[in-house]
Amino acid sequence: MNRDESRPVASPSAPISRTAVYVAAARAIGAREPDPAARNPDWLIEQLLGDPSQLDVNHPVVCALELAYDKAMEDIEVVSAVRMMIVRTRFIDEALERAVSDGATQIVILGAGLDTHAYRCTELLTDARVFEVDRPATQALKKRRIDEVLGGAPDNTTYVAVDFETENVADALARHGYDASRPTFFILEGVTMYLPEEAVRATFRFVASHSEGSGIVFDFLTGELIRMTKRLDIAAAASAVRPIIERWRTLTRDEPFHFGIPYGTERRYLRELGLEIRDTLVVGGEEAVKRYLTKADGNQVGGATLVRAMAEFMAAAPSLSPEQMREHQRMMTHTLATEFVP
Repeated sequence: MNRDESRPVASPSAPISRTAVYVAAARAIGAREPDPAARNPDWLIEQLLGDPSQLDVNHPVVCALELAYDKAMEDIEVVSAVRMMIVRTRFIDEALERAVSDGATQIVILGAGLDTHAYRCTELLTDARVFEVDRPATQALKKRRIDEVLGGAPDNTTYVAVDFETENVADALARHGYDASRPTFFILEGVTMYLPEEAVRATFRFVASHSEGSGIVFDFLTGELIRMTKRLDIAAAASAVRPIIERWRTLTRDEPFHFGIPYGTERRYLRELGLEIRDTLVVGGEEAVKRYLTKADGNQVGGATLVRAMAEFMAAAPSLSPEQMREHQRMMTHTLATEFVP
């Protein structure tokens, strides 16, 4: 089937992927943080996940759902995932609030999976129409869990089931009453890195084809990180981190990374596709820590565990200078961005 290259496409995945369960578990644990100044606001996700023993994902972050919060946060793999998701969730929530305040009347969640915005942001979205786009099998499971936990979806939520192999997302949206002339805000969370570049570019072009005031919030990896993951030699890694790498490889076995924006080029890259960046945030950067991970007492979420793990890493890799480590971290960024149609 021929596709219009200006329209979004995507690749198929398992009904609820392992990585989707992983990030949902991290959101759930972060929602247990006692301090509201640094808590993940996704209070609903743990209910949607249900019994952890039935999730069939053997990873410390998922297993930590069965632990008390303080105990769970002693594990660096748990802390890293929880911190990432606190930043990601709160950044996206704030971007959504701004978009609605600025006049967006349609919200499109691409690759919706276990996204909870339509159900926990009902007051914010009272006057907006929400479209959740995903594969039929994924949506069937999502709707079942929403029915079981909430008794059904809000009236302003429309499920758009798409077979990404044969259907065009724009056409599927139109069949469900979507109006491309209205100011629209898109959420594309945890998706870009798993798609081929042409699919990502098509999605951005589709967003850019909307009216002024429309926009998108999304996260992306750098091209350097994608290349690093493809050529990573586990045998050359420090013995302390090999089990972590092995667990990550098992988790992503059927969902490899494909695409990242070349480091430092995101503004030019996206401008060529018709979009202007309003805000970017490096998930592991100092600004993210200041905005979202610092508690009222001045301590960071998982700070003690992070310090201990960093000391252990430095001891295992003494040849790395602090500046080399900082440069490595800059190149290996996971970044959030909001873009708007100029």
